Amino acid sequence: MKTANGHQIIELFEQFSPKHYAMEGDPIGLHIGSLNKPVSKVMIALDVLEEVVDEAIENGVELIIAHHPLIYRPLKKIDTTSTAGRIVEKLIKHDIAVYAAHTNLDVAKGGVNDLLAEALQLQQTEVLAPTHEITLKKLVVFVPVEAEDQVREALGKAGAGAIGNYSNCSFSAEGTGRFLPGEDSEPAIGTQGALESVSEVRIETIFPENIEKKVLSAMIKAHPYEEVAYDLYRLDNKGEVLGLGKIGSLAHEMTLEQFAEHVKRTLDVERVRVVGDLNTTVKKVAVLGGDGNKYFTTAKFKGADVYVTGDMYYHTAHDAMMIGLNIVDPGHNVEKVMKQGVATVLSNMCQERKLDVTFIPSKLNTDPFTFV
Repeated sequence: MKTANGHQIIELFEQFSPKHYAMEGDPIGLHIGSLNKPVSKVMIALDVLEEVVDEAIENGVELIIAHHPLIYRPLKKIDTTSTAGRIVEKLIKHDIAVYAAHTNLDVAKGGVNDLLAEALQLQQTEVLAPTHEITLKKLVVFVPVEAEDQVREALGKAGAGAIGNYSNCSFSAEGTGRFLPGEDSEPAIGTQGALESVSEVRIETIFPENIEKKVLSAMIKAHPYEEVAYDLYRLDNKGEVLGLGKIGSLAHEMTLEQFAEHVKRTLDVERVRVVGDLNTTVKKVAVLGGDGNKYFTTAKFKGADVYVTGDMYYHTAHDAMMIGLNIVDPGHNVEKVMKQGVATVLSNMCQERKLDVTFIPSKLNTDPFTFV
């Protein structure tokens, strides 16, 4: 296993949750400290409170990846006698960097809203409020016949060739490749100074732009040539749509009251606020982590029987009632589902690259509300 630095970890994280997915003005990225250092332990947290920083110190963590930005508004001062000041002071003294991924993690495939939809056991899900469409690219690479299978397999494992419910999609055509190795070359086939003709296969496949580095790296590693000949094309084909929230269906109809209990159980909350007749039957469910007040009409337009979101305003609840949309509000803190979810994704990515990093989901409950 290899030692990782902070830049490598964040580079992997941003392959999963790119910065450009974030809403305009969202204060994401590095908030405290430096990534230019070895990192062996990373804590995944929902909020960066003083107790969470203490937890990180106790666990020997060098980097915190948080969903809610530590510095949401510009700081006018750092008073170390205040709680906010002590948080910054402790992080700097213990050389703990803090990186925030907010709405980009909401939008990301496998991010907060996908995790919530999975926890609620929704089926046949789609994006609630589209914000991005992933650009598709085509890769064409020329490979000697004997290496065709190994290169094709490497491309498939890297994620290339996914079309809808199909994977490892590609096309091949045989031909002849010609090249003249130079004086400083070390050709896998042929000799320096002699024009060489080789039976080659042209492999074509597509991939989403956000995994380009991974696909090209896998191709070059599997290819026997010293210099790999390949072409990249940007496509107009419609790519995968990403955005805020998810909408899908329950396996079986429930009453609104039964569904509220289902939400409490699957999202691990003590209480929920409900808008609507508890005896109403629900089947189609929209969910959006955090504050989803802006999107209740979108949920209704897309046919949702019930909308699961946090921080529902009093007057917005009235508006939802008037258009016949049921609401279940489990609170903002259900986004805690991201702690284990992100830890698992990053752990798998680092294991695949043989990076020696441990990811620790914060165990602390940072919900500010107590039900009495």
